[in-house]
Amino acid sequence: MEIIGVIVAGIIIGLLGKFVAPSHRDNIPIWLTIICGIGGVLIGWFIYTAFGGDGSPGIDWVRWIIAIAVAAVLVMIAAAVTARSRSRVL
Repeated sequence: MEIIGVIVAGIIIGLLGKFVAPSHRDNIPIWLTIICGIGGVLIGWFIYTAFGGDGSPGIDWVRWIIAIAVAAVLVMIAAAVTARSRSRVL
């Protein structure tokens, strides 16, 4: 059941990360955005626990903000890696 939660959270966090990422020509496919979101959730959780985060009762906003920030960075990296240059060198 936890895997389904990570996938659903990854979809939402990936879309939020894509929204937060500063890019005027963000043209990565939606499946790559979802993968970046899932990576953001997993890496964000790891960073959160590495710095002493142990959860809190209710919604843990710090963990979700870290996940969104990590997903935004992953979206920017994916956009840079998959970007197509407009000018061609002959």
